[in-house]
Amino acid sequence: MKVNSLANQGASHAISFKVLSAISFSHFLNDTIQSLILAIYPLFKTEFHLNFTQIGLITLTYQCTASLLQPVVGYYTDQHPKPFSLVLGMGCTLVGLLTLSLASSFPMVLMAAAMVGTGSSIFHPESARVARMASGGQHGLAQSIFQVGGNAGSAMGPLLAAWIVLPHGQRSIAFFSLFALLAMMVLTGVGFWYRHRQRQPKKVTALPVQTLPRRRVIITLAVLLALLFSKYFYMASISSYLIFYLMGHYNISTQDAQYHLFYFLFSVAAGALLGGPIGDRIGRKQVIWVSILGVAPFTLALPYVDLSTSVALTMIIGFMLSSAFPAILVYAHEMFPGKIGTISGLFFGLAFGLGGIGAAVLGQLADLWGIVPVYKLCSFLPLIGLLAVFLPDIRLPHHSTNKSESAKA
Repeated sequence: MKVNSLANQGASHAISFKVLSAISFSHFLNDTIQSLILAIYPLFKTEFHLNFTQIGLITLTYQCTASLLQPVVGYYTDQHPKPFSLVLGMGCTLVGLLTLSLASSFPMVLMAAAMVGTGSSIFHPESARVARMASGGQHGLAQSIFQVGGNAGSAMGPLLAAWIVLPHGQRSIAFFSLFALLAMMVLTGVGFWYRHRQRQPKKVTALPVQTLPRRRVIITLAVLLALLFSKYFYMASISSYLIFYLMGHYNISTQDAQYHLFYFLFSVAAGALLGGPIGDRIGRKQVIWVSILGVAPFTLALPYVDLSTSVALTMIIGFMLSSAFPAILVYAHEMFPGKIGTISGLFFGLAFGLGGIGAAVLGQLADLWGIVPVYKLCSFLPLIGLLAVFLPDIRLPHHSTNKSESAKA
């Protein structure tokens, strides 16, 4: 298995902060919409008399639509790049939001969630490719800039739900279709830049070749999947059920619980910004090891502390866990050079899919056992981070990563 590419096709380019800012801002808008759906669960629970299992099914529908399509989209665009597919994806999100604002039954809510998921599945693989194209060789930094936009958007969803949707009701969700429309305008500009880059002459720069036995590659992929399982099952317990946990365990209001979810998601955004550039400097494996296993003491303590300490712990947990994904994604890119769309789609898809499955499974367990026992069970998940010891060090030479850029990135 070739870990470093034989040839990085494409001219050398300086990092383009303008394009990274545009794609990060679009990610912000996209993930604001995502987290808005999660944050308005109490509204739908009351409006349609849903139980926790049905709440989990909404998340499962959204996440599975996103996750199952992402690898397919990524594989197709590796072979046939589509600079304006990002605009199409955001259009699907817009239709999903309008449907959600008008939904009159639980099946309509599921259909709207599926539309938003489809838009997300088109957005993520190609936007990750654009981030790599604009990286100038600083792949970890570029992915972190891209990721922080999404995580900042995730943090905004609960606040906007508390300020707009909860006071004004379901129809106010239609307001957020303007977010999707703005993203479509920004992504049109990104599409023109992408198309221009495609038309430029491409150079070939030889890089050192490092090989891993096929068996080692399979083990490495299995470890990465296990780490994603640990991270996203635990994240599902927070993002989908923290509001209900706080309301039930500490007897606080829905609006106060929304603010606590915001604190957690804000810390997730901060962690995502640091994970990539630190990985560029010290290596992806080290970041993965610290961010997943290192969070275990805090998750184990969380179910047993008072409300103020809970806020601090959830912020630490969000910060540490979120720093892992940029490192994991770039690590996988380096293992499979030239397949940026496929790998991005696969890993984003797994992230969404595991989050959706986690939400559904944990919802059923919460109906059977209650929220607090579920949080106690989930607190052990980060211990799976011990498996990071089996990851090989595949860090690229510093001079190579800064001088070459893949045209298929």
